[in-house]
Amino acid sequence: MTALFQSPTFNAGFILFNLLCISDSHYLPGVTPKSFSEGEVVKLKVNKMTSHKTLYPVNYYKLPFCIPSGGPKMDSENLGEFLSGDRIESSPYVLRMKKDMYCEQVCVSNLGRAEIRRKGNEKDSNRVVGAIRREYHNNWIVDNLPAASVHEDETSISTQFYQGFPVGYVDKPSGLAMVNNHVNIKIFYHPIETNGDKFRVVRFMVEPFSIAHQFDDESKEDLVKIKNPIKSCAPESKTHTSWQMLHSVGANTQQVASGRVLFTYDVIWEQSDVKWGSRWDIYLDMDHVIPERYHWYNLLNTLLIVLVLTVMMASVLARNLRRDLVRYSRVATDEEKADDLEDYGWKLVHADVFRPPSTSPLLLSVMCGTGAQLLGCSLLTLIFSAIGYLNPSYRGSTTMGLLLCFVILGGVAGYVSARYYKTFKGKSWQKCTTLTATLFPGICFGYFFFIDLVAVHEGSTEAVPFTYILVLLILWFGVSAPLVFFGAYIGYRTEAIEFPVNTSSIPRQVPDQPIYLQTPFLFLAGGVLPFGCFFMEYYFLLSTVWMEQYYYVFGILFTVWILLLLVIVEVAAMMNYFSLCNEEYHWWWRSFLTGSSFSLYAFLYSAFYFVSLTTYSEDDYVGKSANFSTYLLYFGYMGLACMALFQMLGYVCMEGCLWFNKKMFSSIKVD
Repeated sequence: MTALFQSPTFNAGFILFNLLCISDSHYLPGVTPKSFSEGEVVKLKVNKMTSHKTLYPVNYYKLPFCIPSGGPKMDSENLGEFLSGDRIESSPYVLRMKKDMYCEQVCVSNLGRAEIRRKGNEKDSNRVVGAIRREYHNNWIVDNLPAASVHEDETSISTQFYQGFPVGYVDKPSGLAMVNNHVNIKIFYHPIETNGDKFRVVRFMVEPFSIAHQFDDESKEDLVKIKNPIKSCAPESKTHTSWQMLHSVGANTQQVASGRVLFTYDVIWEQSDVKWGSRWDIYLDMDHVIPERYHWYNLLNTLLIVLVLTVMMASVLARNLRRDLVRYSRVATDEEKADDLEDYGWKLVHADVFRPPSTSPLLLSVMCGTGAQLLGCSLLTLIFSAIGYLNPSYRGSTTMGLLLCFVILGGVAGYVSARYYKTFKGKSWQKCTTLTATLFPGICFGYFFFIDLVAVHEGSTEAVPFTYILVLLILWFGVSAPLVFFGAYIGYRTEAIEFPVNTSSIPRQVPDQPIYLQTPFLFLAGGVLPFGCFFMEYYFLLSTVWMEQYYYVFGILFTVWILLLLVIVEVAAMMNYFSLCNEEYHWWWRSFLTGSSFSLYAFLYSAFYFVSLTTYSEDDYVGKSANFSTYLLYFGYMGLACMALFQMLGYVCMEGCLWFNKKMFSSIKVD
């Protein structure tokens, strides 16, 4: 153990661990600070509306909300934003730096037919009602900051720094959908130290209200006269709307989501001590909704499992291997030679252990190449995220990072698949290289295109424009595929993997294996312990993808990911050793499947997560489940993610077992 702590590998890993943990407390902004003078216009933009019930984002102006003069104008977006479903557009809300506003009118909009709720009738009367009952949220943006949602009731005030704010809510007594037609826009600013006349936005919060404004509908002016104004909407009022103000008027202050509705807003400016460089901190940790100590607990749990497993391997494998090596190295006695007891255990399969797999070596080579490509992609993305280059302030950056890393690492996939296929003495090298370049990317693109058509049918912003689909095809066939062929060319010109022992021409017969050493059992058992190490971070990642939450502890995630790879390799190595001791030498596919079984448990857990994610309450739809398109979106993409894990972790385990077997058999002398 002393030699372990003194090794260069351990020291390098320890330094990297500390650097990545330090990076959790720092954030590198992805945009240049923008300063505003007092009275200068601060643009409020609207983004897609999201719902964790349907999982399909929709365009903000798909609902009959107020539109700006001249129509909404789309912001320029990158490929990552389009793939994420973002559609950022201008809005009719006017904000001026440090200028409070009181019950400003936006417009009068007709939301549609009145809602009539009958038992057994679950049809939406209009689109706004449908959005409210499906729990859609608005996502507004000011100076690249997303809106935090403020919720107030009789006992408390809470702020949610993710998912935006709701379009409306369902009133429990009446069962009708109420629209939030008034918002308090609260913006915190920080003066620049070097220039007191300039200010920067450091926080953006929205508190929605539902107010039944009664107004003269026949007025031809831009502003209408409110017949029942609350205190903040009275003429010349300098009082902001509040929850107490609304609920002191009476019970009939809620605006149903139908008919002609007046939309209004307040603007509240407040100075803050938060500096511009730290303004994203409260968004990233979501105001400590999920304490950071949970991530550290998971890291400690994973580290303890790795240490226990390592000690167990050191005590079991090292003792057994030392005993085997002593036995195999000594000269056999005459009695042992007479009784044919000279060799037994894993040494008996030395002439077969490196025999190429008998079942589909081509597919195994292709999957190993793709697994190596995905492994490098995951590590690079985590490193760039940990040091702050991929962050929420640059929308779509994580998606773009993953995509570009995968494309650039095509050469790695070609090299690894070619080297393995050459080692397996394969002859169809063109087929192997072509499958490496097209199989997994083709499955992903095919399903992505299918979901794109479904999103078009659903009217969702998840639908990617055709021009960006062409960009994806160019990245695939113009960059990734040529790199795969280039890597394969180098791989085929490189010598095949050398083994410490020769392989016989006649394969040895494998004895019957006990059930605990058969492939189905190893596949099911191999992923249990690794998934137990990772499931907490996996839950947070699912919440980030499907519930629009923020994930920011990439240093911890990177460390847990490395520890997970160590656990999987150690489990596969132990199972590989016991199989070889029982004269089962078909370890190539077995080691691959042992490691990849993690993906099975990941998929099963994602199914459990889906049930809690899309369950409707009785106030929304009695007995209603998610649409079939939601199942297609969720389970299709989770299936692709788990397929990627299958290849990635399978490749890691096969590489680990190959190294283990080469070390083990190079330590013995054979005739």
